[in-house]
Amino acid sequence: MLILFAILIILASVILGFIVLVQNPKGGGLSGTFGGVGNQLMGVKQTTDVLEKGTWIFAGVVGILCLLSPIFIPKTGNASKNDELINKAPASGPATPNTTVPLPGTDTGVKK
Repeated sequence: MLILFAILIILASVILGFIVLVQNPKGGGLSGTFGGVGNQLMGVKQTTDVLEKGTWIFAGVVGILCLLSPIFIPKTGNASKNDELINKAPASGPATPNTTVPLPGTDTGVKK
């Protein structure tokens, strides 16, 4: 299910990017690209309205999908297996050798 959400988020993001790139920052947008054909079909005002509504819709879809996708992350995954391994490890620190080395200048207990 998480893969489905990832695919939908990527698809909606690509469509959102395309819609944003089609728009002209000065308001001409898609209608100016087709040289008057847009005026005859939908009109300049309606073209920019459709693109703006599409921008908001796909931005909302991406946001909602991003907020809903963590619900479908499995609760028993690799992280919980790693936690079990960590909990099974011994509580003591690293192993230390049983031999001790005397400090220089101290009595070693060996008689000469």
